[in-house]
Amino acid sequence: MKKTIFIEGMSCNHCKMRVENTLNELDGVTSAVVQLDNKLAEVEFSAEISNEVLTEAIDDIGFDVTKIEG
Repeated sequence: MKKTIFIEGMSCNHCKMRVENTLNELDGVTSAVVQLDNKLAEVEFSAEISNEVLTEAIDDIGFDVTKIEG
């Protein structure tokens, strides 16, 4: 399974790493890669994770999810 998460508020490599680390720590995430220039994260899962859980994890570290596809 794979989802693309569109994220606003990231402006530097530190932001990118913070989002990647947060997503990679979630149970069921096998890979999370953030593209800073495109303002998105591509996330692969071994188990279903709700969009609400993904949004909350990103909101909790100070960034805004604008859309989730997949």
